Amino acid sequence: MDFDSIRIDPWWAAFFGWMCLASVVAFITHAWDKHCARHDRSRVPERRLHLLEAIGGWPGAVLAMMLLRHKVRKTSYLAVTAFIIVLWSVAIIWRFRSGGLGLGD
Repeated sequence: MDFDSIRIDPWWAAFFGWMCLASVVAFITHAWDKHCARHDRSRVPERRLHLLEAIGGWPGAVLAMMLLRHKVRKTSYLAVTAFIIVLWSVAIIWRFRSGGLGLGD
């Protein structure tokens, strides 16, 4: 494969950028919620955490959950997060199948 001939579809570049940005925001928000939980402060509502996951920040949220051990014991929270990840996975697979990888193929 000649890497000079690879052209990445702008859609995928924008998608990757959005996922990175949303993941950073989700990670920071989960870290803040963990901090608030430890210091008996007002918490970030779970609905907001799930919203950040749903708009594309689920990788950052999962990373925060693993590294910070945050929200890992609450099965109802984990179930919603897992559902969001499944929806995103289906959407990405559908995009691959319908539009290709966008790598000049």
